[in-house]
Amino acid sequence: MLLIQNAAAIVTCDNTDTVYHNASMLINGREIVAIGNATAAWAADAHIETFNAQGMAVFPGLINTHHHLYQTFSRNMPALQNMELFDWLKASYLIWQNLNEDVAYYSSLAGLGELLKNGCTTSADHHYVFPHGAGDITAAQFAASELLGMRLHAARGSMDVSKKDGGLPPDSVVETIDQILKAGEDAVHRFHDSSRFSMKQVFLAPCSPFSVSAELLRATALQARELGVRLHTHLAETRDEEAYTLERFGMRPLAYMENVGWLGSDVWYAHGIHFNDQELTLLAQTGTGVAHCPTSNMKLASGVACLPEMLAQGVTVGLAADSSTCGSDNLLEELRVGFLLHRLSSSSKAPSAYDMLKVATRGSAQLLGRTDLGSLEAGKAADFFLVDLERFACIGACDDIAALPGTVGLKAPADYVFVNGRMAVEQGCLCTIDEKETVAKSKPVLERYRA
Repeated sequence: MLLIQNAAAIVTCDNTDTVYHNASMLINGREIVAIGNATAAWAADAHIETFNAQGMAVFPGLINTHHHLYQTFSRNMPALQNMELFDWLKASYLIWQNLNEDVAYYSSLAGLGELLKNGCTTSADHHYVFPHGAGDITAAQFAASELLGMRLHAARGSMDVSKKDGGLPPDSVVETIDQILKAGEDAVHRFHDSSRFSMKQVFLAPCSPFSVSAELLRATALQARELGVRLHTHLAETRDEEAYTLERFGMRPLAYMENVGWLGSDVWYAHGIHFNDQELTLLAQTGTGVAHCPTSNMKLASGVACLPEMLAQGVTVGLAADSSTCGSDNLLEELRVGFLLHRLSSSSKAPSAYDMLKVATRGSAQLLGRTDLGSLEAGKAADFFLVDLERFACIGACDDIAALPGTVGLKAPADYVFVNGRMAVEQGCLCTIDEKETVAKSKPVLERYRA
């Protein structure tokens, strides 16, 4: 057992928004047993290991609901910096078609490692680029997450409509429907663990309405429900996408997805910027969720998601980093950017800084179907991060600890991060890998890829 002892504050994000002060948290293996002030009694037990959290705040582990880890290896190329989505994708595919399992492994180590250092304990990755002969990309991603000690929900994504058929990707990265369905079933059987506190899960995730066929969307929805896994795709990200579905299918994006069986509590969409009021009502009524990607939406000039309206209507919303190419590898940064973006666009109707923390924890857990994550309370997974409130950047910033990540933000990694009760980050550094050595090993892989 482990006792996180004498924390200055424990922000739980539980049903009653409890914040404990001068409190401790008792952990048995992977599970939180209790939170409170019985420090002396707990600490007296010789079988309990103690961690001194004096002067620190404890927050629930953040949960990233949409990412593209492979894009870490193309995140600052000058030619891609000032493009909007469709042009950016067409240019990027010329790089991404060179992906292989080595690139997937090292880009996942880099992206997940950065997320983990900044308080993110669970990440969903939407990988949909499977070039011919690229190797076992999904296995490489799980190998990276396992080494880091981080939870990963990995997509078996797909594309079956190439440029010659009216889509955006080149022929080299699309597959047939039969190939995709076989690969999806194989990934679920090999990697998906639906047990409580599991570290590996798989979801099925065709890329977007403009790179997959209606037949693939229908077949994937049926397959996911037969296999008991979740469904995910990009939707309502840009006006170009809206124009595409109207011209090609005679429907707005959400109506098209409803037509192919993609509504329900097992479905979540990335971005969801361009929904109208009726569509928000439909999302809320059906339990269909949205992964909010504030930084990416700004960088690609896609628009501002109507987050206040989503939350007011009861749409399930989680937070997402999207990718370090167009977003970030830092969910704490996304939390603060999201708070500021909606203050600018919605003023007093915007979610509070603490609301944004709950979007990044409770809301994100709900999107991923995880009832064992998202808050600090008895029976939940021991996923959390600690921030030393005596760090220089916290001077004068501790009046409202629960709002701190959104209002002031953290300008450096979390001091400590625990996943399933095990320390994964210590004093801001990853525990299980040598970061400098990883940089050195990734360089030749990056050079071959980009060449």
